[in-house]
Amino acid sequence: MTSPLVIKLGGRVLQSASNLERLLKTVQQLALLRPLILVHGGGDQVEALLLQLGHTSLKVDGQRITPAVQMPIVAGVLAGDVNTQLVALAQQHQLNAVGLTLAAGHSIACDIDANRGAVGIPKPNDAKLLQVLLDQNFLPILSSIGASDSGERLNVNADLAAAAVAQLMHADLILLTDVPGILDKNGDLIETILADEADALIADDTVRDGMLVKLNAAVQAARASRRSIAVAGWQDAKALTRLARGEAAGTRIRL
Repeated sequence: MTSPLVIKLGGRVLQSASNLERLLKTVQQLALLRPLILVHGGGDQVEALLLQLGHTSLKVDGQRITPAVQMPIVAGVLAGDVNTQLVALAQQHQLNAVGLTLAAGHSIACDIDANRGAVGIPKPNDAKLLQVLLDQNFLPILSSIGASDSGERLNVNADLAAAAVAQLMHADLILLTDVPGILDKNGDLIETILADEADALIADDTVRDGMLVKLNAAVQAARASRRSIAVAGWQDAKALTRLARGEAAGTRIRL
């Protein structure tokens, strides 16, 4: 079987009907060529509901601080609203989508990040469920909700979650974002970054906040899988096709 491709979607793509339509048409075409797994976040949706319900919301270095009291809200948005919406739309495009959390089938284990509250640090664990689904031509769509060994629900950064899933499945990884890729200080696209160069980009503040997490996830996945990892903009559906074919688009993180 051709190696799988893991595609990470930000929740923001769901807020643009036209871009999501183009993206899912591309996913539909790619699914004919190789097994796919989608991993999604939903930070904007979580943020909106937290504020609506009177909660404060804080991020540090691009990752959300999640008090345990907020987990019912976070899980409801990500594993409930966003995941079911994406599954329904994927099925409209003749994709045999199945909605899951990271904890399903013990696929991704999580340690608790005590500094960030009910936040999980994901690690590959058991590929059996996802492999069975891929073998039967299903499209797994995973929300970034995990669980600890003690059964505590955990909020997991979706970029880190996607990297862990890619490692688990020995898959290629594409992280889709709101910009064309990783940008330098002048706002120009960096087409290729060696994994060992990433620290310099972080140290001089070229990369920060959400893109900092994305770059760390890409480097982690590149080193673990020995594969190049791509970061690209979700607005350009053609870029996703080019990346899936191994062609140039966005930013490639290489060893």
